[in-house]
Amino acid sequence: MRIGELAERTGLSKDAIRFYERLGLVTGERLGNGYRDFPEEAVTWLYYVRTAQTLGFTLAEIRRHREELREAPDTAAALSALFEDKIRVIDSRMAELASLRADLSERVGNGCPLRAGAL
Repeated sequence: MRIGELAERTGLSKDAIRFYERLGLVTGERLGNGYRDFPEEAVTWLYYVRTAQTLGFTLAEIRRHREELREAPDTAAALSALFEDKIRVIDSRMAELASLRADLSERVGNGCPLRAGAL
């Protein structure tokens, strides 16, 4: 299918699909007339990509695990392992943010230590 049909069926813009193609997340074959021709499974795969992004996965993570994601059934242990890894990353980031929040809270009302005169 051409990029316009893929865009219509997925709700993505043509530019977004081209961007994903540049990143290697989706591939289309070039026809003799220069048009892209995408396989039917690109529709399902792009839904997976968007869902993974919604769940906090970066495009780099999706690209790194694309074969696992494409090949695994929805109930696969591999997907659970990816989700558990992502939860650990989120927990770590939450701890970092809590520490940053505590540091900022301590500084409230004490002036700005970043001003030139405070150094």
